[in-house]
Amino acid sequence: MPPGANDLEALREEIRSHSGCGFEPCETATNMVPGEGSATADVMFVGEAPGASEDKQGRPFVGRAGKLLDSLLAEAGLRRDDVWITNVVKARPPKNRDPRAGEVEHCMPWLEAELALIRPRLVVPLGRHALAHFAPDAKISEVHGTHLEALDRALFPMFHPAAALHSQGLRETLFADARALGAQL
Repeated sequence: MPPGANDLEALREEIRSHSGCGFEPCETATNMVPGEGSATADVMFVGEAPGASEDKQGRPFVGRAGKLLDSLLAEAGLRRDDVWITNVVKARPPKNRDPRAGEVEHCMPWLEAELALIRPRLVVPLGRHALAHFAPDAKISEVHGTHLEALDRALFPMFHPAAALHSQGLRETLFADARALGAQL
């Protein structure tokens, strides 16, 4: 078992069993959604928050956006088993609304623990909400598909796959960014 894997599994169990905190997403979610993947991943993908499919299954990126993410991983020469996939917020906000600042702050220790245990070489924030944690002044429309350094971390921001489900024009951009990610790796 890789170093830290026991700690990572303990963290995942802590997230799964979390309740009673008073924050609406944690109180209304069917399942808390910890990250998953390789405990020794060089690349960590970070989304905003779980959606309906993720809430139902308790796993990140398993709905339509997750299927697209799997295709993007393949385009970059990666497999789901080789990377770590997680979200900033670990519970689905009601009606899929944007997470509130306090909810993000509430979940931040879990994300920071994932980052500390896995120590990825590269973090791929998916969408503007995830990017805001790592590079608050960056705009996803300006930095997607490029390497940037922020908070002593190497980042490769990409649009969130769900955005391409709503805007077909973003689909090719996402695939181009995935190819650029693969070339960088």
